Amino acid sequence: MTSSVAGTAGYDEQAKTLAEQYESIEFETVHRDVLHLFPPPPSRVLDVGAGSGRDAAALAGRGHHVVAAEPSSELRLEGQRRHAAAAIDWIDDSLPDLARLRARGECFDLVLLSAVWMHLDAAEQRAAMASLAALLAPGGVAILSLRHGPVPAGRRMFDVTADETVTLAGAHGLACRHSGTRRDPHARPGVNWSVLALAREDLPRKDLPG
Repeated sequence: MTSSVAGTAGYDEQAKTLAEQYESIEFETVHRDVLHLFPPPPSRVLDVGAGSGRDAAALAGRGHHVVAAEPSSELRLEGQRRHAAAAIDWIDDSLPDLARLRARGECFDLVLLSAVWMHLDAAEQRAAMASLAALLAPGGVAILSLRHGPVPAGRRMFDVTADETVTLAGAHGLACRHSGTRRDPHARPGVNWSVLALAREDLPRKDLPG
C-alpha cells in the first residue's frame, strides 16, 4: 500500500534500495557533529521519518526508549524487518501534524528529523515547527538535517535554509544550539547538508518550581 503523504513520493516504490543506501552509512558518521548534544540513556527519543530504522535501532541499542514515526508503509515494513530485534515502537505518523503522536500525550528528550524538513513547503514547516515544539520535553533537543541540491526525479522537496529554519524555531521557543554543514555522505553531485540542533531552554521538569 502506497502512502498518501505528499512528502513520501517515490519512497514506497524504492523502499528496499533506499534502505540499503541508509544502512550503508553508520549512525555515528551521520550524527558525529551533534552527538555531544544527545541526552544520556535512558531518554525518550522520537525519530521522525525513521526510514530503515538505522538511527532508531542504534539509539535503542544504547538504552534509549525509542519511537520511530515513518509514514511510508514500505519503508516502515523494511525497517521493522531489518531491526526486528530492536526495542522500537514503530508508528505510522507524519509531519506537519504528527497527530497520532500528539494524541498520545508524550514528550521527548530528543527528536531526530534526518532528511525530513525539506519535504515540507513553507506553510507545512510552520505547522511542523509548532508540532515539534509541542513534542519536546523541557530541556529537550531536536536535531534536523536539511538537504540542499538537485531534487531526485519523482521526489517532493523544497529549498530551505538553515537561517530561516532557526528563525522559525525561535518563534516557537526553540533556541539554536548548533548550526553546521556537512558534505553528502553518498557523494552525490551538488548535494550538501545543513545540520541544526534546536533546544527547549526551559528547565527540565524535575527542576521546575513546585
